[in-house]
Amino acid sequence: MTKVGVMSDSHGIVPKQIYSFFKDVDVILHAGDIGSIEVIKELRNFKRTVAVYGNCDSKYMDNDIKGLLKIDIEQVKILMTHIGGYPKHYEKSLVPIFKEEKPNIFVCGHSHILRVMYDKDYNFLLINPGACGRQGFHQVGTLVRFVIDKSEIKDLDVMDFDKFGQ
Repeated sequence: MTKVGVMSDSHGIVPKQIYSFFKDVDVILHAGDIGSIEVIKELRNFKRTVAVYGNCDSKYMDNDIKGLLKIDIEQVKILMTHIGGYPKHYEKSLVPIFKEEKPNIFVCGHSHILRVMYDKDYNFLLINPGACGRQGFHQVGTLVRFVIDKSEIKDLDVMDFDKFGQ
């Protein structure tokens, strides 16, 4: 059993809420617009963290931070990028990747809008954790966590918090 935390659009800060909400996770997925290499270092000092860069990130971030990430956790295939979209409105360049990779979970960020929904066309769970930083139009910060147990995705939970109360 693997516990997963998902965040996006931190824009240069690590919200203090991750220390309680992600305290039991085994891995953090950061879906881009990280804001600085210091954010990644702080997250990695806390928990194993994998990330993709966003449109507001420089590619200087780190050699292991790419624009598209494919990761297997137990028997679940996860595909993550920053600008992804949502069902019927995906970035066109992702559609062939969905067809080839057949992920079980697709994680993206960018919109600052929390979305967790099942896509029947591509047979995966879309998770956009919204935004956890202060920058942007969103009114609350959001974080997502869930459990992977072999091939089962379960116990999904969302935290929202005052984006300025960090």
